[in-house]
Amino acid sequence: MYRLVGLLLAFLTFAHSITVDEHGYIMYCPCMGRFGNQADHFLGSFGFAKALNRTLVLPPWVEYRKGEVRSIQVPFDTYFQVGPLQAFHRVITMENFMKTLAPSLWPPAERISFCYTERMGLDGSTGHGCNAKSGNPFGPFWDTFGVEFAGSEFFGPKLNYDIHHGDSMARRWSERYPAAQWPVLAFTGAPAAFPVQQENLLLHRYLRWSVKYETGAKQFIRDTLPRGAFIGVHLRNGIDWVRACEHVKESSNLFSSPQCLGYRNEHGQLTAELCMPGRDTIIRQLKRQIKLHREAAPDNPIRAVFVASDSNHMLGELNDALKRMDVTVVRHPDGNPHLDLAILGRANHFIGNCISSYSAFVKRERDANGFPSSFWAFPPEKPGAKVKGAGSSPQHEEL
Repeated sequence: MYRLVGLLLAFLTFAHSITVDEHGYIMYCPCMGRFGNQADHFLGSFGFAKALNRTLVLPPWVEYRKGEVRSIQVPFDTYFQVGPLQAFHRVITMENFMKTLAPSLWPPAERISFCYTERMGLDGSTGHGCNAKSGNPFGPFWDTFGVEFAGSEFFGPKLNYDIHHGDSMARRWSERYPAAQWPVLAFTGAPAAFPVQQENLLLHRYLRWSVKYETGAKQFIRDTLPRGAFIGVHLRNGIDWVRACEHVKESSNLFSSPQCLGYRNEHGQLTAELCMPGRDTIIRQLKRQIKLHREAAPDNPIRAVFVASDSNHMLGELNDALKRMDVTVVRHPDGNPHLDLAILGRANHFIGNCISSYSAFVKRERDANGFPSSFWAFPPEKPGAKVKGAGSSPQHEEL
């Protein structure tokens, strides 16, 4: 009896702690691309929610697994802590929102999907609506939470997601969709640009790995890597990437290339080597970075290179090329891309792909922690140029 009363009191206390935000909520489907793209969109949506002063409903991460016809929805807090985000703005996981608030705050008859303009369905028809559940991952995402939409709302062309250029956009959203009448703005896609706007880059500091991934990364570094410093590298070389790099010749910017070329190409131009660095470039750059680090920190030389890749990790070639430098090249045996990210973030130096949003995630995390990074084939090498000495490189954290 006493145990039952205790459980009831605990439930009532929990329910009471979930208060409704009178300023409203923002919800969206992270329905473009894989993790790197979704992370870019998350930062933009986080900034957008802050500007509109609405609580951001943290969506699950959309994943596509081999053998699965439909996408898989992985809760946001599987990979990242929710608490640190609160230091910037109010958030709630989608699982928590749908369980505790949606039944009364967002009943089925009032579930309206938001989109800029009509969205074509898979059958080619528009239906004069957002078709918010047409296709994969759109349908599976909302089905995970049993959401059916009662209607659509077009916010274009007068409204957009850019709340950084001009001081009226956030106010215009609030005037057109006051929280009292529109407590939930549920967007068909992320209310954010890709790649992430420059103004939102610093928001990455609030993304902290969950205890599981933080612990896993530390344990791998401690138990598997040789004692000493290590370089983390990302090699993007799968067949889909080969095809994507074919568009370099017709583009000035591609995917996350602004992270090294600049948002207005003020730092350089897109090249094929930047997108798909060759074997010689990779080996030459690694040897140079190992030498620079040893000159700057002779008491803590590079002893390992950790490789994350979507396809070819080049372990054999790299181990052969670096064996005379007493450097071991390794990968994580599990092939978990999120654990790879957490490990790359802790390297003494990181070399990534300028075009890749996966590399961009690592670069932002390292920038937030003051750790050095560079990119393959950037800046372009000048014929006959000699390597200059480098400044000191920070040690990776104590394990």
